[in-house]
Amino acid sequence: MNKGNFWALLPLILFVVIYFAGSFILGDFYALPVLVVFVLCLFVAFFQFPKKAFNEKLVHFAQGAGNENILIMILIFLLAGAFGELSKNIGAISSTINFALTYIPAQYVIAGLFLVSCFISTSLGTSVGTIVALAPIAVGLEENISGIMPIALAAVIGGSMFGDNLSFISDTTIAATRTQGVGMKEKFKVNFKMVLPVAIIVMIIYAFQGNQMLHNTTNMNVGDFELVKILPYVLVFILALSGLNVIWTLGIGILSAAVIGLSTGSIDFLKVLKSINDGFAGMFELSILCLIIGGVVGIIRYNGGIDYLLNTVTKRINSKKRAELSIAFLVSLVNLAIANNTITIVIVGPIAKDISDENGLEGSRVASILDTISCFIQGLVPYGAQILAAMAAANVVLSEEGKTLLSPIDVMQYLYYPVLMGIVAFLFIVFRKDKPQLQAA
Repeated sequence: MNKGNFWALLPLILFVVIYFAGSFILGDFYALPVLVVFVLCLFVAFFQFPKKAFNEKLVHFAQGAGNENILIMILIFLLAGAFGELSKNIGAISSTINFALTYIPAQYVIAGLFLVSCFISTSLGTSVGTIVALAPIAVGLEENISGIMPIALAAVIGGSMFGDNLSFISDTTIAATRTQGVGMKEKFKVNFKMVLPVAIIVMIIYAFQGNQMLHNTTNMNVGDFELVKILPYVLVFILALSGLNVIWTLGIGILSAAVIGLSTGSIDFLKVLKSINDGFAGMFELSILCLIIGGVVGIIRYNGGIDYLLNTVTKRINSKKRAELSIAFLVSLVNLAIANNTITIVIVGPIAKDISDENGLEGSRVASILDTISCFIQGLVPYGAQILAAMAAANVVLSEEGKTLLSPIDVMQYLYYPVLMGIVAFLFIVFRKDKPQLQAA
């Protein structure tokens, strides 16, 4: 293997340093515009190695940005955004939440919040969107049961990470499967076996703790629901699980949400179009970012950076187990630095694909490792979007009431799901059945 060139990695190293240091100084890991930082790093890549023709660098930038997987991934992002926005605007989220909470006894509301979060996040494909939708319910429980807010928020965050990891329309799932060239159904089968036992254990823990806190509480008052509005989520899940291409699945999901919204009078035709457009718009920055990252990686590859990284990471790999551990390590390192699991997968995914091809790994396992490890880290970093969104919902209410504000640690002590998911993912790698396989010299 070509030894490559360490300095070709400078754009990525610079991105991590600027983003991490800048976010740390500002005290907010989502205040620094990621796209601006990456464009800066793109120009660093252009300026490097001046003996190489600038036009050649542009060609490799275009080839990296125009990679088949990246373009298809962007199309799926846009459709997923449209489906999520339209479903929300017809009242699908509120109907799903109210339907579930109507039939959950008060003493099991914590476990119920976790279960509802799992379903909503799997349906929406976004952990942050799920937290924004459900956090007010978790916060509202404090009015009846003092001290319950931290564990209720933890249940919502944990459930949201379940769906973010598994959903067919989650940006992390899309990125993981496209970078590894595998179908979502194959990745789902591997992933589901990993996380289902974890989800069951966490539900039991929350049921036990919730029962201790709420055993004398009567059932809560919840709003009305319309079962028909839950159908788009169910339809998308069934179609995706059946193996239908995700683009057709999302197209049918958008159409069904529009028909249900129009037929129930929840939305008019112009608002349907606006919701779809707003959904597209919500994915524009991520889509452009994917193009820029793909282009930067294309230049880095041209300059020998990917060869250097692969040579460094894989020189001690003599088995599939070590290859998978190396991928997990890279994902963890990048995610800790930038606190964004989707961008982490977009950055590490192509490198993981090269490691996978070099060591004969199964694409579905690699996609699952990328997604699960990134969600595990993302669910635990106190500066991640998920915990920050939950803190924002809680502290707005607490500040208005003049009460002591929550800290991330208050919630993280009850955040069982990401921890157990990470442990299971590690065991999934360590106890794989393959015998060590020596690389060819």
